Amino acid sequence: MNIKTLLVMATMLCAEASPAGDEFRLAPLFTDNMVLQQRSRAPLWGTGTPGVVVHVTAQWGSGAETAVASDGSWILELPTPPASGPFHVTVQHKDTSVVLRNVLTGEVWLCSGQSNMEMPLAGWPPGDTILNSAREIAGATYPGIRLFTVRRAYAAQPERVCDGSWAECSPTTISAFSATAYFFGKRVHETLGVPVGLIHASWGGTPVESWLSGRYLSRYPQYDTTLQKLGEGAQGQRILQDWLRRFPAVNMRLRSGEMRWVDLDLDDRPCPSRAYDDSRWHTMTLPTLWEKTALGNFDGAVWFRRHVTIPAAWRHKDLELNLGPIDDVDVTYVNGVKVGAHEGEGQWNAGRTYRVPGRLIDSVVVLIAVRVIDYQGGGGIYGDVNQLSLRAEGSDSALSLAGDWKYLPVAEYAGTSLYVFGSSGNVFDTRPRLAVDLSAQTPSTLYNGMISPLVPFSIRGAIWYQGEANTHNPGEYRRLFPLLIENWRHDFGAPSAPFYYVQIAPYNYGSSTRAEFLREAQGDALSVENTGMVVTLDIGNPDNIHPANKLEVGGRLAAWALGKTYGKNGAFAGPLFASVTKRSGALAVSFTDAEGGLIMKPGREGTGFQIAGADRVFRDADARVEGDTVIVSHPDVPIPEAVRYAFANAPAATLFNRDGLPASPFRTDRWD
Repeated sequence: MNIKTLLVMATMLCAEASPAGDEFRLAPLFTDNMVLQQRSRAPLWGTGTPGVVVHVTAQWGSGAETAVASDGSWILELPTPPASGPFHVTVQHKDTSVVLRNVLTGEVWLCSGQSNMEMPLAGWPPGDTILNSAREIAGATYPGIRLFTVRRAYAAQPERVCDGSWAECSPTTISAFSATAYFFGKRVHETLGVPVGLIHASWGGTPVESWLSGRYLSRYPQYDTTLQKLGEGAQGQRILQDWLRRFPAVNMRLRSGEMRWVDLDLDDRPCPSRAYDDSRWHTMTLPTLWEKTALGNFDGAVWFRRHVTIPAAWRHKDLELNLGPIDDVDVTYVNGVKVGAHEGEGQWNAGRTYRVPGRLIDSVVVLIAVRVIDYQGGGGIYGDVNQLSLRAEGSDSALSLAGDWKYLPVAEYAGTSLYVFGSSGNVFDTRPRLAVDLSAQTPSTLYNGMISPLVPFSIRGAIWYQGEANTHNPGEYRRLFPLLIENWRHDFGAPSAPFYYVQIAPYNYGSSTRAEFLREAQGDALSVENTGMVVTLDIGNPDNIHPANKLEVGGRLAAWALGKTYGKNGAFAGPLFASVTKRSGALAVSFTDAEGGLIMKPGREGTGFQIAGADRVFRDADARVEGDTVIVSHPDVPIPEAVRYAFANAPAATLFNRDGLPASPFRTDRWD
């Protein structure tokens, strides 16, 4: 990073942050156990008394680097040696001296994306698990790997502070850390034999536009209104934060593991009671994601209640209560008694079916009460209309529970805390209204809250696993994803830094979603300099959007880094479509990265290739390998015009190179 770039970054830090005052403070990235990028001029920054000189002395250096806190902010460059350590670094400001201990120099990578990058090594059992999780956690003693997780945060304007700290990799610290990032870092560390720092900043269910800065999104007019409202709403966001601080808070950082959301006291004990008066509650028509209702982009706890009149013959009989999937966790009561719960993370798509003992059914009027907590993305009782039902066990007939339910928000999840409103009144109605409905899905807000505070930390490169949240707008993703790469490279002062990413895995999204076009957009991003794409057709799970084999995903990302960035021998790229030529009654498709020839494996539904003539009707095709070429044909298509491979929501992988890496989906037409 050159001085000109550093001065630009310093200007950003000053212009886009609130005044620092006289308080001396290091940015949160600079703590014990940190890793600094080796052989770099690593920026260090913080706040201090205006006009006071800050001195930074590293154990490996021969003198001090200095900077003046001219306006309350300071930034300087610290030359770093080849990978080594541990060291200590001393920062002096007037009479205050801070010593950072156990510091390493090595390779630093930023690891970001949505839930498949966020998914921890412990998984989100029981529905979303990591392959061999327990064994991997038990063996994760790597003091040369350091972990930094950026706490979830969204903001209307770029922030300079994030919540997080560095930790040595151990069975204790790795459990909650990104599995994909860990497997990537582990392989790089073991292969290169140098320290590795992993900065993890992810948020499940978030679109690419949330991770771009406002400066870059402003290139496209469709974001002008949102960005303008974000600028106008910064003061409103501060008002909201001040309003939330009036309420008791449950610090969720102090809760972890499977019990994180269990037995939370939100001052809402009366809510499931039959005697409770819910006449002042508002009404919501279920099923739905509550973001589509007057509740809006709200993370937190909401109670739902409904009185149901059942047939007299059902009295004293065991009942079956079906609520469909609930995002994210729930506790469910019938007539004031708890009948079931799903309170582990990762169960947002699990159907809720609870048995109701007949002893609770003492009347033809049944009260159903459900507390739902949403901690990311969409929230609520959101399944299909037919999934909400109540029936007597063994009965073929059921009562529909779709329709109007009473609801009351009792706590809001913001930052790392649940702010408790309780059940004594409609407190949520007094919540300050914002100029823009701010959430993790709002364009630029995750850049502002989770990436901006990291800038301009010196990194080697970035790995990225995201795209599922943009399957509805692949055309826009085609423009925005390369822009994100440019954005981050510019802001981190590394215009050609490697950027390796994962193509989204096969998943049954349903007929209304065409994920193949999103994969195509990701493949097109390979035209950006110094990028690489991991194909996951062979290691996905069509029935689970969170595939378990993160070891292979992280390993393939590492193979790109080791081969392309560090020059190590080994395969890292799967076959990519190169060209197509016509043969008599067939098409010959050639591929890159197919040295030694291609391999065809049986698929669930044939070869995976489809072919079409001028009628544009695609038919499952015959395909045979000839070296690095596949010959595709169909007896009913005598004059073929186009070919597609694995071009569907949940295709099977059938084509590989000799290194066992799968080919990326492609099409030769642009008919859709």
